[in-house]
Amino acid sequence: MSVEGAVPTADRSDPRLRSGALNLVEMIGQSLAVIAPTLTPALNISVVAGLAGLGSWLAFLIGTLGVVIVAASVGSLAARHPEAGSYFVYVGRSLGPFAGALAGWAMISAYLCTGVTVSLSFPIFLADLCGEFGLRLGTAPMCVAMLLFVAAVTFAAYRDVKLSSRAGLVLEVISVCIMIGITALIVRARGTVIDPQQLQVANLKLRAVFAALPFVIFCFVGFESAATLAKESTNPHRNIPIAVIGCAAFAGIFFTLMAYLMIFGIGDATAALGTSSAPFHDVAARAGLGWTATIVYAAALISVFACALACVNAASRLLYSMGKYRFLHGSLGRVHAQHLTPHRAILLCGALIASCSTALVPLGFLDAFGYAGTVASYGFVSVYLALCVVAPMDLRKTGEMRVHHVVIGLLGAALMSFVIVGSLYPQPAYPYDRLPYIFLIYLLVGAAWFAVLKRRSPQTLLAIQHDMEG
Repeated sequence: MSVEGAVPTADRSDPRLRSGALNLVEMIGQSLAVIAPTLTPALNISVVAGLAGLGSWLAFLIGTLGVVIVAASVGSLAARHPEAGSYFVYVGRSLGPFAGALAGWAMISAYLCTGVTVSLSFPIFLADLCGEFGLRLGTAPMCVAMLLFVAAVTFAAYRDVKLSSRAGLVLEVISVCIMIGITALIVRARGTVIDPQQLQVANLKLRAVFAALPFVIFCFVGFESAATLAKESTNPHRNIPIAVIGCAAFAGIFFTLMAYLMIFGIGDATAALGTSSAPFHDVAARAGLGWTATIVYAAALISVFACALACVNAASRLLYSMGKYRFLHGSLGRVHAQHLTPHRAILLCGALIASCSTALVPLGFLDAFGYAGTVASYGFVSVYLALCVVAPMDLRKTGEMRVHHVVIGLLGAALMSFVIVGSLYPQPAYPYDRLPYIFLIYLLVGAAWFAVLKRRSPQTLLAIQHDMEG
């Protein structure tokens, strides 16, 4: 049964997204760029080290296994439903349009908050880089630099998805190679890679390792973002599962090794690593490689740009899909006639990231970075949980579900549930204890809007069940 035309969508003669524009390498670039693997050793690992200490590498290893399980569920859904709406579509087709709309709503906040997070980190790394040359940036110049950064990202996303996806991959590969090269020098300075303290697993504090898992999972968020560009992929049935699972596995191996080697490199100053705002630089300096600071900050800036660009690409595709079906304003479902990108959705993303980032500046760039990243993690993890639930349900509809599909779904759902509970209990310190409620209010606003839409235009919700992408 088709209900095409039941919902007022753009005319079929209107421009469409550029079908078949992205190959496997470019899809990998999208997911890898949102993960932004360079940012974990450059900044994020401080939080993990502060919680897990010598067990940081084990926390990343456990997190890798869990994320790859979740990636398998995402890959299964993406191969069957290669749509621009991705999570909005996946959840909606199994749990109903209302649940699908909330999933899309949550994921929009996740990508936009991640965009805000990396936008706030840009002036931090820029100030650190300038500091290496004896220059000091005040708050006003840092704000201007941040807004110019967001404008450049928005412009790149507006012009060409193929170019921006390639740029994301190239920039991330460059920054990761820089990190690996400097790490090799650190290992060479130590003369060995064997660290008895870290390798004595029986002596590691497992409670501390599990306490670090919620933030470990945040380091991976974005591995699934290739699915948002499915409509523009050459072979989405093959490319998306490879991209999401492959990027999750690669990032996990990279994070685990970097955590082990950085703690090994810092030696008896592991506690100090947990409070550092430039952890990788501190490790390098301890090995007598302080001169690499400039290179480290440059690599971080490269990674930040790639991540922000991929976030705008992903969020705009979700807005585009929801705009097409009038869950949001219909203008968001329009495509630029020349560039074949969802230009209005992209401009909205840029405006939201710029305004939210600016509003958070009075809290301090580093603190605001942590707040926005935490809110983003709630959006990602809640949708990951839903995807693990619906993946076997989706296979069951066609009789393809097997026992291992159910096991994978249950394991992924259990891990995501643990992450959600672990981020709430024990209760975090203020203001982090308020952030879950901010995310909950955001979801309630979306739920209220969709409830009104259901009463006013029930055919809109009916259409999603039959003809998500026309």
